[in-house]
Amino acid sequence: MKRIVFLVLQLVFLWCIPSLTASGKIANAPRSWHAKPGMGTTALQGLIDKVSKSGGGRLVLPQGEYLTGRLELKSGVELHLEEGAVVLGSTSPYDYTHVNAREGEGDLLKDNSHLGLIVAKDAHNIAITGKGIIDGQGLALALTIDSLHHTGERIDSHYNVRRNRPSELVRPTLLNIVDCRGVRLEGVSLRNSAGWGLSFNSCRDMVLRHLDIYNRAYWNNDGIDLTDCKQVLVEQCKVNSADDGICLKSYHADGCNDSIIIRECEIRSSASAIKFGSASFGGFRHIRIHGIRVFDTFRSALAIESVDGAVVEDVVADDITAVNTGNPLFIRLGQRSGERKGVIRNIRITNLSVEVPFGRPDIDYNLRGPDVDYFHNIHPAPICGIPGNCIEDVHLENIRLVYPGRATKGMAYIPLWRKGDVPEQVDNYPEFTMFGELPSWGFYLRHVRNITLKNVQLLLSAEDFRPAIVDEDVEGLQLEHVEVGSILPDR
Repeated sequence: MKRIVFLVLQLVFLWCIPSLTASGKIANAPRSWHAKPGMGTTALQGLIDKVSKSGGGRLVLPQGEYLTGRLELKSGVELHLEEGAVVLGSTSPYDYTHVNAREGEGDLLKDNSHLGLIVAKDAHNIAITGKGIIDGQGLALALTIDSLHHTGERIDSHYNVRRNRPSELVRPTLLNIVDCRGVRLEGVSLRNSAGWGLSFNSCRDMVLRHLDIYNRAYWNNDGIDLTDCKQVLVEQCKVNSADDGICLKSYHADGCNDSIIIRECEIRSSASAIKFGSASFGGFRHIRIHGIRVFDTFRSALAIESVDGAVVEDVVADDITAVNTGNPLFIRLGQRSGERKGVIRNIRITNLSVEVPFGRPDIDYNLRGPDVDYFHNIHPAPICGIPGNCIEDVHLENIRLVYPGRATKGMAYIPLWRKGDVPEQVDNYPEFTMFGELPSWGFYLRHVRNITLKNVQLLLSAEDFRPAIVDEDVEGLQLEHVEVGSILPDR
């Protein structure tokens, strides 16, 4: 019955944004154009421009390879990759130029590239479809950029000296779509970006469906990034990324991710599977997440963060299953951008099942998330505001979390009478490991008002000396049918 109610709510949600399911469709396209295998940047861009100027239609890429630099999609154009068609991104950084985007708030724009293999700006009714492949050849491209820096022939001044690699600003994404409406991506495989995979900035009326995203060629390889977008459906996508899988960001104080549905997706990540933030200046409202399967993910299955003043409200997540994942849930309200205070309220998470391993979940990745720099017991799931600014109205129901246990008092032992010694980290980068050693193994609740845990199972595979739940400065905590126990190691 609960699942039926949730599906009804989803239908109502879709009905409220009727343009969503039809987003990006090019109705009654007058004709199709066909590219020829071997065509490069100039020829392909010429065809795209021709299709758009003629009133729109489908540009078909037959089986074969197409080596190209930056391509700009124009209004009314559907780029259709037939099976066997492979678009290869140039490995020369001189083949990529910026797409103009509104500047964001603060220094956080430094992690947001304006370069892309396929870009669009102020376009409407655009689409990329088919069974072909878009391969950014990101490793070779990034290493070329790196070599240019070290030989003195640098294309830009941006270089991450600490990480010993070119910054995200000079590494193109696979897609960089800005200020567009009516966007449809369906069926294609997307591979090997030099930076983020699919980047959408201030777009609306979008459908991303049946995408196969494998983005593990280099650093900062997110899967999908939605920045201040509205009316978006992401469904039945597979994401395997060396950074966050599906990431919602807000770079503009007057912007917002609004009316987003993410459903029936499979995610593997060396960071977090689904994440709000860390860039969080505007807002995240009316977000629906359903039917997510998470595997081998280093950080959180679901991370909800407001640390730059964003308002996060009306978030519903249901039916998330994660195995071999480092953290089930992280909800963080911080304040790292001066006086800007954020809000997190009205969060409902149901039917969440997560198995946390003792070792690294992403051990088989060539590029792994940076480990914490201290010995530690397994971290619980933190839900933490800050003094004077609390997270409000959180409902957790039908939750099953399995932890490995094996905690030892020899590592940063914090007894309950010292729980106030856990650092607040008000303005630090948000991550579930940010507080260091924590005095619980299941949930750690701090600076929260009105939180319900209903039908919750917290299970251990081995003994842990800490209690399952610790709360501090929490008002309105309701525990209904909370079970704490153990399971056999071989289950």
